[in-house]
Amino acid sequence: MCGLFAAVNLENTFGKKENDLFISLSDLVSYRGPDNSGYLAYNSGRKEINPDNFNVFLGHRRLSIIDLSEQGNQPLFRDGIYIIFNGEIFNYLELKNEYFTGESFCTKTDTEVIIKIYQKFGPEGFRYLNGMWSFILFDTINNKLVVSRDRFSIKPLFTYSQGNCIYFASEMKQLIPLLKSKDINNDVMFKYLKQGLVDYNNNSFWEGINKIAPKENMIINILSKKIDHIPYWDYSINEIKNKDNALEEFRSIFIDSIKIRLRSDVNIGALLSGGLDSSAISVLADNLAEKKFETYSIISRDKKYSEEKFIDILAGQKNISNHKLILEPEQILAHIDEVIGHQDEPFGSFSIIAQYLIFQLIKENSDIKVVLSGQGGDELLMGYLKYFFFYLKQLVKKNEYLTFSKEVLSSLLHRTVLTQFKFNLGKRYIRSNQQNNLPFLLVDYDLERIWDVTTIRNRQERDIDHYSVPNLNRYEDRNSMAHSIESRTPFLDHRLVNFCLSLGEQYKIKNGWTKYILRKSITELPGKISWRRDKRNFLIPENYWIKSELRNKIKDEFRNSILHQKGIIDKNMFMKYYDSFINGNPSIHYTDISRVYIAELWAKKYH
Repeated sequence: MCGLFAAVNLENTFGKKENDLFISLSDLVSYRGPDNSGYLAYNSGRKEINPDNFNVFLGHRRLSIIDLSEQGNQPLFRDGIYIIFNGEIFNYLELKNEYFTGESFCTKTDTEVIIKIYQKFGPEGFRYLNGMWSFILFDTINNKLVVSRDRFSIKPLFTYSQGNCIYFASEMKQLIPLLKSKDINNDVMFKYLKQGLVDYNNNSFWEGINKIAPKENMIINILSKKIDHIPYWDYSINEIKNKDNALEEFRSIFIDSIKIRLRSDVNIGALLSGGLDSSAISVLADNLAEKKFETYSIISRDKKYSEEKFIDILAGQKNISNHKLILEPEQILAHIDEVIGHQDEPFGSFSIIAQYLIFQLIKENSDIKVVLSGQGGDELLMGYLKYFFFYLKQLVKKNEYLTFSKEVLSSLLHRTVLTQFKFNLGKRYIRSNQQNNLPFLLVDYDLERIWDVTTIRNRQERDIDHYSVPNLNRYEDRNSMAHSIESRTPFLDHRLVNFCLSLGEQYKIKNGWTKYILRKSITELPGKISWRRDKRNFLIPENYWIKSELRNKIKDEFRNSILHQKGIIDKNMFMKYYDSFINGNPSIHYTDISRVYIAELWAKKYH
């Protein structure tokens, strides 16, 4: 929705020079909010706005989605409280009706509802919010800054401290100019190169820049300088055992999640890949939408990998408006530097560049400002192939051999998980595999214990909180907002997340099928989509590129390597490792090469 920048000086004041700098840092992400800009330089001691003498700065770039009038511009002020806000509170109308009937509102925005919730309940009242957000609320009466981030890391917020000054920003590029030195966080880089992990904790690739934690409020008392970190929400697990009620309740929550995410004063659509998650969202959203609803699909010219057949089935049978956009895989190579610039950190694979181009195509070919996305569905409903093997392992541990045999035989019969799994996709979850050395890697830190879980529910929570959802949300936020498009994720409604984690595994995996409850409960879906065996992402020939198309570029890049200069890798050893990959070494996965290449390009761009 928007871009934020904020600063607070707990000891002295800022002046005109800093005010000009902070405005420019706010505007650095103007693509996140091209519709309006607003800035506040406030002296909390004198209780006055003063750009030449202030200790609190709030900067905002607005992408107008709800209440397009000037009254919705930010920083928004009411009753001694300022706020800058990135995101959406989808249940703002219900909150108005439940808690503020008869009270006056100056705007029709969801932003004003946040202020009212704070006034009525304090920061702990943010547990009532259903949405995606990062916001900074400045209580001028009590001299407090309240910084809050949503439950599942959907909307970004970073922080950097220097002396008695604390800075906040939607993107790291806004904080990088404030760094005294641009030092790489070698621990984060190690886990990225070694384990393929990003966004697994609150550290970033930059020393000194950290993420605001999800699910909690950071409260800064400007007078006492005390800083508290207080959780406002956590999972509440209640075992669900009644099958009929489970199907009905899942369907009810899922439909309501989509319904409230259709609230918008601008045109809205959905990403339709042809897979189960996006098809379920699209068919329900099309039924619920009060105005014309559009879906957008990226298709491949190569029919072998195309999802067009499934897209046509849904659009044709359900009369859903669909626009097909063709993304040529070769386009991706030309946009690597551009995507690194928007992501600010290394990323997992070239597929992130493909996603960036998908949003670019939507921007160029439509007037859509909001899209619904299926992120989170695999983590909630155990859609990834790895979960099937965790489930089998748990059945053996519980001596449930009959169920184990049934699942194995059913999977083979239906040609589902067991016929699709590839070891390379799951090797980071195997502890013994983590001991394999990358001979070129010079830094050495403790491994992230990604394998260290005891139950499937624990595995799901870890993936939602650390190992999967945060990085997928990061990629999608930067890629969509780079084109001034807001992405909304119905699967990450906290009610649905809590419900799915409360379900027993038999509702998610049954008879060899993953996402069983979704397949059974969304009866609007055509059978060929409900019970399709696989899901292909938009396939790009990354393996081929790394071996051939990019061979000369990679070798040229590492003749003068920043990662080598900083003691992170030995470039000569990496070249030997790369040659071994080119010559067909089966133990080397192409992503082991592409990660190093992406990290090198990132290091050259910023160092």
